[in-house]
Amino acid sequence: MFKSFAFKIYLVALILRILPVFAAHGLGIGLDDMFQYDMLARSLAQGHGFRWYAEADLAQLAPFVNFDLSTAREYDPILGIRTSFRAPLYPAFLAVVYFINGIDASRFFAARLAQAILLGAPLAPLTYWTAKKLFLLSSSYFEAKDERGKAAEKTARISAWLIAAYPLLLVYPLGLGTENLFFVLLLASFLLLLSSLEDPSVLHFLLSGIFLALVVLTRSVVLVFALAAFCLLIYAHGRRAVLAALAFFFLVAPWIVRNSLLHGKLKGIETSMGYNLYLSYHPQGNGSFVFGPSLDLLPILDDAERDKVGTEKAIEFIKAQPERFIPLAVSRLGFFFGLEKRALAYFYGNDLLGFIPLPLLLTIAVILLLPFVIVSISAALGLSLLRWNLRTCLLALLFVLYISPHIFILAEDRFHLALVPYFAILSALFWTNAFKALPDRWNEARSGKVLIILSILCAVFLAANWGSELIRDWDKIIQLLGPNGNQSYFPY
Repeated sequence: MFKSFAFKIYLVALILRILPVFAAHGLGIGLDDMFQYDMLARSLAQGHGFRWYAEADLAQLAPFVNFDLSTAREYDPILGIRTSFRAPLYPAFLAVVYFINGIDASRFFAARLAQAILLGAPLAPLTYWTAKKLFLLSSSYFEAKDERGKAAEKTARISAWLIAAYPLLLVYPLGLGTENLFFVLLLASFLLLLSSLEDPSVLHFLLSGIFLALVVLTRSVVLVFALAAFCLLIYAHGRRAVLAALAFFFLVAPWIVRNSLLHGKLKGIETSMGYNLYLSYHPQGNGSFVFGPSLDLLPILDDAERDKVGTEKAIEFIKAQPERFIPLAVSRLGFFFGLEKRALAYFYGNDLLGFIPLPLLLTIAVILLLPFVIVSISAALGLSLLRWNLRTCLLALLFVLYISPHIFILAEDRFHLALVPYFAILSALFWTNAFKALPDRWNEARSGKVLIILSILCAVFLAANWGSELIRDWDKIIQLLGPNGNQSYFPY
């Protein structure tokens, strides 16, 4: 095992992620999503349940938000209020770290170290195994079995290296964000689904259901994909595959029951939909996160009431300006595939990194932005090499059913990071096989030509989207690159 490529790439990925963690040893957190996850984790670690906004925490936020305590059910100044706004699994992960480490200031370093070891670094070997599952058994690209195996191995290794060294993923463990857990669980569940399609054993079905439940309990946005994956398993293997759905249901149902009892009405895994819809369809909104309106509903401490108000207001916004619906959807698609510049603009523009000379700042920007450009363009072209089978059908379901909710609810460039391992696999497939497979693909029936043309159109869309984004944000970019760019103080 210690000589295997998977173990070696894990070590490389781990070293690359631990270095930023130690470099940021004393780094705190902001009063944003990270603060909310930290509140929940502290409450869980201390045995107080899934609660937040105790009086001490409200005091830190008082300069920014005027919370209305009259909207809170059973508010306890010491313990805070029970909540259903966030999905439970990531706060539970942090709570385990806090319970072991303690809840003093060192908890942030402990959490980041745990994320690098347990969540960030495993993405590389998981990508390697997923690529092998997708392509090793396929005879779509090469006739000779040995050649096919070598090509699949090469594709898998390249994709793993891409994820091991992907710049933004190297620093992601520094943030206390649900994506850290979501990325690795989604990839692990996808790998298990591939295993279930290949080997329909009871163990694979149970593990697929369990891991999909864990993913949904981390971020419920993949709920529709989970249901579609179960349908695909049942289509492929019959009633035996219902085991996966049952395992999923028995893990997810208790949290839904808990939230429903909390609010006295049927609720889902999290009650953030209304807030997100309000933010996305707000007249001042653009389909992505906008700072000003993001504070409007925060004073409401009752999650069900906030969810209701947000949904009602969003419907009002849509009815008042129905002509914005389609443009906002297009805008969200653009934000989803946007350049990965938001984090750099925020951290540098708010003087958290100090002043950086222009040549070095441009170098950092290229290092952060260029990988997604190369990987996504290559992945778009790699789509033309796919053949229709159950495995690629599963991949298509993931792409469509993960992207679609963001198009109609809320989109940011960070949301596409969950798909970067799959983009890396398609990129490696293109780089490994393009010169051999593309001519044959084009010379096939009309379907081959159509798929290549669609892949090229996807690449053109990406390039056009980035060009439009740079034009839209040019004034902010110039300000960031200026002599006082580190004091631009852009809101996130």
